[in-house]
Amino acid sequence: MDAAEFRRRGKEMVDLIADYLENIEQRPVYPDVEPGYLRSLIPEEAPEEPDTYEDVVKDIERVIMPGVTHWHSPYFYAYFPTANSFPAMLADMLSGAIGCIGFSWAASPACTELETVMMDWLGKMLKLPEDFIAGTHGQGGGVIQGTASEATLVALLAARSRAVRMILASDPQRPETGITSKLVAYSSDQAHCSVERAGMIAGVRMKKIPTEQSDKYAVQGETLRRMIQEDKAAGLIPFYVRTEHTHPLLQYSGLRKYSPPWHISYFFCATLGTTPSCAFDHITELGPICNAEKIWMHIDAAYAGSSFICPEFRPLLNGIEFADSFNFNPHKWLLVNFDCSTMWVRKRSDLIGAFKMDPLYLKHDHQESGRYFYTDNSLFRSLKMWFVFRMYGLKGLQDYIRKHVELAKEFESLVRADQRFEISADVVLGLVCFRLKGSNEVNETLLKRINNGRKIHLVPCQLSGQFVLRFAVCARTTESRHIREAWRLITQLAEEVMQELPH
Repeated sequence: MDAAEFRRRGKEMVDLIADYLENIEQRPVYPDVEPGYLRSLIPEEAPEEPDTYEDVVKDIERVIMPGVTHWHSPYFYAYFPTANSFPAMLADMLSGAIGCIGFSWAASPACTELETVMMDWLGKMLKLPEDFIAGTHGQGGGVIQGTASEATLVALLAARSRAVRMILASDPQRPETGITSKLVAYSSDQAHCSVERAGMIAGVRMKKIPTEQSDKYAVQGETLRRMIQEDKAAGLIPFYVRTEHTHPLLQYSGLRKYSPPWHISYFFCATLGTTPSCAFDHITELGPICNAEKIWMHIDAAYAGSSFICPEFRPLLNGIEFADSFNFNPHKWLLVNFDCSTMWVRKRSDLIGAFKMDPLYLKHDHQESGRYFYTDNSLFRSLKMWFVFRMYGLKGLQDYIRKHVELAKEFESLVRADQRFEISADVVLGLVCFRLKGSNEVNETLLKRINNGRKIHLVPCQLSGQFVLRFAVCARTTESRHIREAWRLITQLAEEVMQELPH
């Protein structure tokens, strides 16, 4: 394919994409295929001779589309949104064409610099403390990761590295494995499973903090404080020690007492907008506890973080001033296509100390400038942010968030008006957790009927032992008519399920 054909085929592909998105609601939202369906539709091996472009495009509809779950259909209400906008798609095209790998400033200065500035732009939209903004006198800044799961792992590893370095500074002979085995990290029992997985990868124990329905499934400060005290008594939690005291970890391990004052930080992952019910941990309570105990506090706001650009939702982020790191996904709810997960740290030296590699082939004249940090794995994701922020503006992005919240509130009002149903958690943003009054089995049957019909798609969660249906407003094109059509279908299927119950 030469440049002339690329121009022609590129225009055809843009038309194909536009047609797909304009007509997406005419497709069943969920595929009707079995595992392994695709293998029989394509050859066992790659072709020896090239296929024609026409043949490849024909196979999109024959091979690919039958197995696609249409996440951008206005009838898709599962999980959380994944962002999609035409400006971001155009930026993705340009990024792919430039095709640079920005593993250092010298590898492509625009990569590093645009990412740094876009992270500052977004940080200012969120009204983050200046400590997190690179273009200030603070020591922090932002970096783009692939996913919130990656950001949690990066924060966890940075916290572990800092704790290990501090212990080794006092006892260089101490085996590192003996240190990590005593470290403990915390998260809510409502946190995303990736937090627990990060602990597995890092080789540290992860303790889940229990939550209650009466507390709206949020971690309370007193619960964390109690767990910390219990673990300190067991010699597991590192914390600030005055000169006259021995660190509990050192006592427990039989290590000698040290005279200099020192402290070790470890890790707590707070969640703002949990996956099951969009609950918000009380970081205004949790943050001071973590700071006092010298524990690294990471805030995961993967879904909800986008809403903090709206003044009415910004109070949900109050307490950010206590955090060591903060992350959310513009690729969920801020119209920036996957992947783009934004992460800020209060002290960039914490990340540099944990991950910096300095081989000769990456050295350059400006690497000690101190203006940029931890962009070793940066791609041109920031182009998507640049296009979206400029073409929507802050007001356009705020309007988009508010529209989804209004649609969720509309669905909530429909549920509350039907005495057969109940709301299972507070509706704060674009997620509604609801269920039929009755047994878990009845609700499981209802969800199965909904998804087998393939007209709308939902997924469940479990709250306080109850099987709950989650209704998340996801697609950019969702309107009130789609919400009401979905509710009509749900109530129709609910009536069928209830009529089948034994009397």
